[in-house]
Amino acid sequence: MSNVTVKDLEILQTLTKEAGFDYQFELESGKISVMGPSDIVSSEVGILFSRLLGNWVYPRRLGRVFDSAGGFILPDSNLKAPDVSFVKAERLPRSIRYFAEMVPDLAVEIKSQSDRIPKLQEKVRKYIELGVQVGILIDPDEETVEIYRPTGDTVELTGDDILTVPELFPGWEISISELWPPIFDEEE
Repeated sequence: MSNVTVKDLEILQTLTKEAGFDYQFELESGKISVMGPSDIVSSEVGILFSRLLGNWVYPRRLGRVFDSAGGFILPDSNLKAPDVSFVKAERLPRSIRYFAEMVPDLAVEIKSQSDRIPKLQEKVRKYIELGVQVGILIDPDEETVEIYRPTGDTVELTGDDILTVPELFPGWEISISELWPPIFDEEE
């Protein structure tokens, strides 16, 4: 069988939606990966990160923030959808009704219950190789954040460490403790 293309993937997506299924797919090296739903901790971390970032980005008109449904056709012809991504305003002045045929400026992967850290680290490094300016790997289980840059430097944040991405968001900073789902005790 020949390699699957983005057009083939679009047909598959249409057919599955018509059949009543709403799967998300990624395409890597001509092979399709079905992206199942995430666990709710990973989902909540993703929405917290997106909200904190979006609250900084949109009033300043810096660019666009996307969730895990936003697909990017990368230079290696793979179709990927990071858990959270960002594209600068000057690179994408208007949103389009198709996959973005570009590398995002920021790609964030959030470990779900079934993910393995080495595989996610490899995925983030690949984003960097393809031109992502900053890659972030969030591990809710260990409450750590790893930041990847093209220089090869990786920084790990823990506890109340402050996350900054000055090359994309000058002045933006959050304590990584803000990313973890709150606990609502009944006795409070």
